[in-house]
Amino acid sequence: MIKGFKDFILRGNVIDLAVAVVIGAAFTSIVSAFSDSIIKPLLNAISPPSSEGLGVQIVGGKESTFVDFSAVITAAINFLIVAAIVYFVFVLPVNTLKERRKRGEEAGPTEPTEVELLAEIRDLLTARELTARERSAVDDQRS
Repeated sequence: MIKGFKDFILRGNVIDLAVAVVIGAAFTSIVSAFSDSIIKPLLNAISPPSSEGLGVQIVGGKESTFVDFSAVITAAINFLIVAAIVYFVFVLPVNTLKERRKRGEEAGPTEPTEVELLAEIRDLLTARELTARERSAVDDQRS
């Protein structure tokens, strides 16, 4: 039962998907805070002081028409950070573990053929017979 569970857990697609969903969701709030609090203000610092940020106002005086490029860039950076964390902390180690398991499953030494086994048995019987004869000869000499 444990082996089946272990095989299920270490199956490539299941592990990748589960890790991406769970850890991605957990890190999203941390990375979003970093992006919104540090990266977005740095991007907005590029724009002139009179503008609302790095973006374009389509209709003057109407706030809902402001296209915020810094928010899009921040979201892209946010995605890259989360993807890098998930890949390097979880996916890469699991893939390395799977590769090690594959190397362990490589074919070992080949099993001997029937002819080789029969030859080995013959040699053992011959050695045993010689040993018995030697013992018999030693016993005869002692008598």
